[in-house]
Amino acid sequence: MDGIDAWITAAVTLLVAALLCFTSLAADAIFVLGLIGLLMGGVLTVEDALAGFANPAVATIGVLYVVATALQETGAVYWVSARLLGRPRSAAGAQLRLMAPVTLFSAFLNNTPVVAMLIPAVRDWARRLGMAPSKLMIPLSYAAIAGGMCTLIGTSTNLVVNGMLIEHDRPALGMLEPAWIGVPIAATVIGFILLTSRFLLPDRQTLTGQLDDPREYSIEMTVSPNGPLVGQTIAQAGLRQLGSVYLVEIDRRGQILPAVSPTDVLESGDRLVFVGVVDSVVDLQRIHGLLPATDQVFKLDGPRSQRLLFEAVVSNNNPLIGRSIRKGRFRNHYDAVVIALARNGERIKQKLGDIVLHPGDTLVLEARPSFAERLRNSRDFYLVSRIEDSHPPRFDRAWITVGLLAAMVASVALGWLDMLRATLLTAGLLVVLRCTSVRAARRSIDWMVLITIAAALGLGRALEQTGVAHTMAEALLGLAGNRPTLTLFILYLTTALISAVVTNNAAAVLMFPVAWATADELGTSFMPFAIAIMVAASASFATPIGYQTNLMVYGPGGYHFRDYLRIGLPLTAVSAVIAALWIPLVWQLYP
Repeated sequence: MDGIDAWITAAVTLLVAALLCFTSLAADAIFVLGLIGLLMGGVLTVEDALAGFANPAVATIGVLYVVATALQETGAVYWVSARLLGRPRSAAGAQLRLMAPVTLFSAFLNNTPVVAMLIPAVRDWARRLGMAPSKLMIPLSYAAIAGGMCTLIGTSTNLVVNGMLIEHDRPALGMLEPAWIGVPIAATVIGFILLTSRFLLPDRQTLTGQLDDPREYSIEMTVSPNGPLVGQTIAQAGLRQLGSVYLVEIDRRGQILPAVSPTDVLESGDRLVFVGVVDSVVDLQRIHGLLPATDQVFKLDGPRSQRLLFEAVVSNNNPLIGRSIRKGRFRNHYDAVVIALARNGERIKQKLGDIVLHPGDTLVLEARPSFAERLRNSRDFYLVSRIEDSHPPRFDRAWITVGLLAAMVASVALGWLDMLRATLLTAGLLVVLRCTSVRAARRSIDWMVLITIAAALGLGRALEQTGVAHTMAEALLGLAGNRPTLTLFILYLTTALISAVVTNNAAAVLMFPVAWATADELGTSFMPFAIAIMVAASASFATPIGYQTNLMVYGPGGYHFRDYLRIGLPLTAVSAVIAALWIPLVWQLYP
């Protein structure tokens, strides 16, 4: 490693890694500071430093957040959650139910949209199961990474390596040829997580989960006539195990069924009484076939999709104190409808409209977005606060969203459009067709993830241009001597570790010429080394920065940098052993 630029790059890289490991600073701020250091040190030009922000992959991820929001707002993602994920009885069962289909989907779809679509579903699923999302988010990302190794189109890294093989007059890979090593690696990833996640994954709630309000609300919902829940049992409808909410009783045409059995069959118009925390109100509204028990919500102006839920604490100055919600004409008075009520943990055995308001009652209200601004300073309520992400889903547009998503995937798979154009077109149509709003689309983008990825690309470029990564790779490969299997193992491990710091495509491009020279020196076939590079570049398990799906689950899982090291480093070592032993059996070292 020669030159001042190389030493500056090495120092900045070590500093960035140290700050990520040992401080609580945000990842985007750390990478931007590292990028500024390289820019001010003259290692990168302005164009090189900003190239990551113009990278199509970064733009694609940003647009995919809009697509994922539409899936959430139309209720399609909750259908996926209920039908695909099911009701496992253990953490291992939940991880298996999640990882198996994600691995399959990611073999034929770009793994980034797969993860983007499932993050909100998995987050809500974890809450309903009473499970920490930290037990599920890393398995989601790792399964998507492993699935991408199984086909030529599973990840862009496979296509990059295939292109370099063709450039070097080597035969191109077949569509399913990577499956010979991808499937064993995917099985290893799933098995490793099932066996070790109990010890290696943290049991940590996200900040939102840590601040959940313990107040229990009385919530009333009705079974929609001709809806999908009519004729289903309580268990089939998914109403038995909802995590933070409990079905107390069913009111069927005035007859109370207090001891609700999982085998009870739902009928049209059944009034279901639940008890649960505030998130339960949002969750229940997202179940297709359930409607608020009060018909007052349909008398408010404007479509329900444009409304939000609010919490409001009734003050002793409220003019409706001592009067029932119905007789006090709450809707007319405040242009809002009471959806749920909490009173010091007391179970109120009355219909919601018949409950007499007391000072201190906490209400969940459905109203237009301007409600909080209108009544924030009103003496009628001690407190008025908005509940985030509480739009009632537009189930009538779920099929449009799913159809556009399928068209997006097909257009990319058939080569009609590249990923960026396909996602831009899909997101635009979703907004035009009112599957999501412009405001929701704007708010859905996770700028921290995008900035981190873009700045990391700049750091990776500096490592390549200054020769730091090449020097590291050659030094590590020198440890193997003339033993091909050991060389293959070190090549795989080195590529995976470099991929943990730079992007997977950059790691593959960087290691390809090193592998070529190594195979030539050993007098072996190059194909086993090319396959090792292709798989190892995607096997970025050890850090959240090496693969974009790892970054995407970083916040939703409530993870720290060291969480990835704890489970990712041993998984990387195990996968390296599997690859070093299996690849020579499929692709012969000595043809």
